[in-house]
Amino acid sequence: MKVSCLQENLARGLSIVARAVAQRSTLPVLGNVLIATEDGRLRLSATNLELGITSWIGAKILEEGTTTVPARTFVDLVNTLPNEQVDMELTLRTQTLNVRSGAFNNDIKCIDAQEFPPLPPSDIDDGITLNVEELREMIRQVAFAASSDDARPVLTGVLAEIVDGRFTLAAADGFRLSVRSVSLISPNTEPLKAIIPARALSELNRVLSDGEETVTMHLPAERGQVIFRAKNIELVSQLIEGTFPDYAGIIPTDYVTRSVLSTAALYKACQAAEIFARDAAHSARIRITPGTDTEPGTVEVSATSAETGSNETIVDATIEGEPVEIAFNVRFLVEILNVIDEPNVSLETSTPSSPGVIRPVGSDNFLHVVMPMHLGR
Repeated sequence: MKVSCLQENLARGLSIVARAVAQRSTLPVLGNVLIATEDGRLRLSATNLELGITSWIGAKILEEGTTTVPARTFVDLVNTLPNEQVDMELTLRTQTLNVRSGAFNNDIKCIDAQEFPPLPPSDIDDGITLNVEELREMIRQVAFAASSDDARPVLTGVLAEIVDGRFTLAAADGFRLSVRSVSLISPNTEPLKAIIPARALSELNRVLSDGEETVTMHLPAERGQVIFRAKNIELVSQLIEGTFPDYAGIIPTDYVTRSVLSTAALYKACQAAEIFARDAAHSARIRITPGTDTEPGTVEVSATSAETGSNETIVDATIEGEPVEIAFNVRFLVEILNVIDEPNVSLETSTPSSPGVIRPVGSDNFLHVVMPMHLGR
């Protein structure tokens, strides 16, 4: 192998794939990055057997070839090289990669690429085309609600579902549920269900660049994997086996009180309450008071800590229904409000012991259900 590329492109490609490198493994090759010439470009791939990421970068290919380079050594080295052309040449007999740039001349001991786990074939059919901008927003609004507790593996994943031409992502951790859907570019797609690790989707959101317009999702039969492919990126993840809870049954079908208020104002109120709620299991009290002929409705967000004090913030709101007082984990409210882009949000409530539903006003593609906490004195 003999190739040349720009240091900037090589460093960017390595930063994309490096997160998939196995940190501790009995297989030394999993600590390496695969470098391969492919269709006039340079392919960089890394995997920990659960997650694999590939990035293609432009390069001048003088001789075809492939090898695997120790990830930490290679990443650190490339980041120190000048922003110039990088020339790489592999001595096949000794598996030594010579890396030159400007005054820098380096030899790196490699491992034969034959020991690297097999990569997905390039001719997979039956992909589902998704808009990158929409997919990234979906991941941002859903993945954070997945559980981090491995005791229930299915809840550490995000359910990806296609029904009637709509693609839906749903995540729940037992205390909250986030659901986001979008109409597919090709609506005549067969129904499917798969549980994708939330971490894999978060990594996909990280590596998809703004320059990508579409990404194709493949679920090869019998492989137990999901493959996302864009022009310069590929991400492969093992699926989570099991049955995702019937999330539709968790969503309240009606409400007693609906409050519409500024997303930014409620977000700030919850941020302030969180400061004082840290010592009280993050519990904040929400007091909803409908307006009168002369006074607007209000939503009061408050939190009390025996150690640090108390906080109250009143936000004007348009309220339909009865007054209600309810407690929520305010950290959950901060996280959900942080990913809502609409200027106004609605909070639907029924009783102090019933779940609340948060929806962006003007969009029916997204909802978030949050379980109430015990309403103390």
